Amino acid sequence: MTHMPAGAEQSAGQIVTAWLDRFNAALGARDAVRFGALFRPDGHWRDIVGLTWRIATVSGRENVASALPPATGGSAARCFAVDPDRCPPRVVERAGEDTIEAILRFETAVGEGAGLVRIKRADAAAGDTAQAWTLLTALRSLTGFDEETVRQRREDSPFERNFRGPNWLDRRREALRYADRDPAVLIVGGGHAGITAAASLKALGVEALVVDRMGRVGDNWRLRYRGLKLHNQVHSNHMPYLPFPATWPNYIPKDKIADWLEFYVAALEIDFWTQTSFEGAGYDPAARLWTARLRSADGGLREVRPRHIVMATSVSGTPNIPEVPTLDRFGGAVVHSSRFKDGAEWRGRGVFVFGTGTSAHDIAQDLHGNGARVTMVQRSPTLVVNVEPSAQVYDGVYYGKGPSLDDRDLINASFPLPVLKRAHKLLTDKTREYDAALHEGLERAGFELDFGEDGTGWPLKYRTRGGGYYFNVGCSELIARGEIGLVQYRDIDAFDPGGLRLKDGRRLAGELAVLATGYKGQDHLVEALFGADVARRVGRVWGFDEESQELRNMWMRTAQPGLWFTGGSFAQCRMYSRYLALQIKASEERLLPEPAVPA
Repeated sequence: MTHMPAGAEQSAGQIVTAWLDRFNAALGARDAVRFGALFRPDGHWRDIVGLTWRIATVSGRENVASALPPATGGSAARCFAVDPDRCPPRVVERAGEDTIEAILRFETAVGEGAGLVRIKRADAAAGDTAQAWTLLTALRSLTGFDEETVRQRREDSPFERNFRGPNWLDRRREALRYADRDPAVLIVGGGHAGITAAASLKALGVEALVVDRMGRVGDNWRLRYRGLKLHNQVHSNHMPYLPFPATWPNYIPKDKIADWLEFYVAALEIDFWTQTSFEGAGYDPAARLWTARLRSADGGLREVRPRHIVMATSVSGTPNIPEVPTLDRFGGAVVHSSRFKDGAEWRGRGVFVFGTGTSAHDIAQDLHGNGARVTMVQRSPTLVVNVEPSAQVYDGVYYGKGPSLDDRDLINASFPLPVLKRAHKLLTDKTREYDAALHEGLERAGFELDFGEDGTGWPLKYRTRGGGYYFNVGCSELIARGEIGLVQYRDIDAFDPGGLRLKDGRRLAGELAVLATGYKGQDHLVEALFGADVARRVGRVWGFDEESQELRNMWMRTAQPGLWFTGGSFAQCRMYSRYLALQIKASEERLLPEPAVPA
């Protein structure tokens, strides 16, 4: 990061203010030519339901000009200005370029927005004709329905007039039953994605019920393998409204996360039904209501009729069990990594771990530490970086002193995909220098490496496929030294009752096969739960859409009215739960244009 020299802040502010004067004039006149001329030929505009009620990125001056929003409608924007209450304009390095970066505020017909403009420092010398490299516009609040107004409206009396009447706990328990009403929103999945969506909806006064088949809040973390920790640091993983304590470690153990989620649900009064399975739903287009079927642990069926369903089953929620030829001949146990708990019982016994992603490495390391004879089976090239510093460099926005977390989240959201790719390519080149010795050792052991699409590293690989990488916390050294065996999947001839035989004639004995083969995306559930028509209408979920340059169907309206998706990392869920909630609240208050009702 390159900071501006002392005394130069005012000039940066003046440059941005001059650009905003021209921007406001072009926007007010709805002059597409003038609007487009405000951007570099390689400029980008990313909108998060700020001006268009969409999450989309437009790249290139001509495309930006043609995307000029109309003067009328709920999202018509005006009065763009530098926000004096947030991080002031400054010079910072972004994607290898020195840029002037400024956080903005603006108004729309329905509320207030926050934005961020970035002007290359080399272009700033052009003065009144300086052009923007990137612009972010995002909805921040709805007029009359902002979080503070909603909080004040639901404020209780300072004391109970009738001491024999129901108190707060009585009312809370009764409300949680939903005996006399249906929730406005049904959230399917009680991990951090579902919980953060519920928290953001509650802050806007939207009643949401979370359902999860697990027996206890946090069990989706608590019941995973015992050595699991988050592999990125605490700074970027806070949850909305209630950040992690300052005393917490950088890398949070899974049981600590599980207990925090349980505490979070109680503290924020999130409506949550455990041991409840979602069995599907049908949509009534005339009533604009779902009929959703919920099955409790005792077999009881309850139907609820929400206006919205949010699928929060995560991008890594349902185990992917591949067809492995001849594995049915194996006489040992076969489990998916989601069901693997502890390596202690496999001491002195042979184990095959299929896969080379994070779970596969962690499980192999746990088994090795407990004295098992471990062989990893690599099915495809895998990205490997050391957990420090390499894996963390992509989260640089969140490190060190400086802007608030809210400002950092806005900065993080402000990078259009082409700029993000450029930045990540530079960072990945740097990590390859850091990790050269690690990679050489792995390659000598026969491990096949990759570095993401066009060398852009692990974050974009995660957003494309939900995995395919490992943050090394020691397993790579075990592989390089041969303490954990490695075979390529293509070199396996066949399994037999006692293990497997390789094509070169060698035989490896084993009693357990762990399929660390990842998870299916959310879209595979849509047809089973909502029917073929809805699945066809919605299409793919997760992965980048070429036209919008955004993750498909995430945190935005889908082609199926009333059906939404959320998921991803802690940081993604914290940032985008707000935008998801704002859209649903706008729909509830009839501020959001209704989509066409499917036939």
